[in-house]
Amino acid sequence: MKKPSVDLFLDSGAFSAWSKQTEINIDEYVDFILLHQNNIDVIANLDVIPGEWGKQNTPEDVENSAKKGFDNYYYMLKRGVDKNKLVHIFHQGEDPKWLLKMMKEMDYIGVSPANDKSTPQKIEWLDKVYSEYICDAKGIPQIKTHGFGVTALPILIRYPWYSVDSTSWVLTGRFGGIFVPKKKNGVYDYLQIPHKINVSNRSSSLKDAGQHLTTLSKIEQREILQYLEERGYCLGESSFDEEGTETIITEGVSNAYMKRDEVNIIYFLDLERNLPKWPWAFKLKSLKGFGLI
Repeated sequence: MKKPSVDLFLDSGAFSAWSKQTEINIDEYVDFILLHQNNIDVIANLDVIPGEWGKQNTPEDVENSAKKGFDNYYYMLKRGVDKNKLVHIFHQGEDPKWLLKMMKEMDYIGVSPANDKSTPQKIEWLDKVYSEYICDAKGIPQIKTHGFGVTALPILIRYPWYSVDSTSWVLTGRFGGIFVPKKKNGVYDYLQIPHKINVSNRSSSLKDAGQHLTTLSKIEQREILQYLEERGYCLGESSFDEEGTETIITEGVSNAYMKRDEVNIIYFLDLERNLPKWPWAFKLKSLKGFGLI
């Protein structure tokens, strides 16, 4: 029996290490890569996050980190990492000269919005990156881009990414929510920002108007339950004793986080199928009325 094909993208964990104030040994990282390189499709360069966790970066910090990141890229190539698989990353705040250098030497790069910026601030930066550098006069991207940590759906939908990674599907589910696409002319429209609905029966927003499935209008509730039913899921049923101990009668999105995870995975898979085929033209557009979640 033929095994299913799986595409593997290896991240270095540089940001996680930086936030924990630890360092990744580049030789250990490369040793691991060389052992498994034949089974990995894309490999993230060991990029360098500027400054120290919790402290304001200086321009010198950012410039030194950008240079060190390129040094790591060349070192990994020298050690034998496949150039066709190795992806270097351009970070928000870095001088565009580094982006131009990447575009000259590579055909697939990472683009990383800053974690300490708001979604509108990230969009302002990405608009400039795509309109002035990555895309041609017709808006067609001249290079493949991977969005690192692209969590906000307005950012995911707005740009012609080749690929992205995000934890929003799992974080939303663990905090009690699910994504439900909006409809246009009776059809699910994945190019609109979706509803993000809290459905957990343990949510602190159970009684907050408009914040939980149970406080929405009957029409809205029917639409969401219909969406769940179409995908083979239900709300679920539980009972609680006087001490608040829950007994699950029927598993569903209200009482099982894994069910919420599954529903959110399905949403993102459907979103992927409904996005334009890459490469598509990026056009600058106003943020007015553009839902930011």
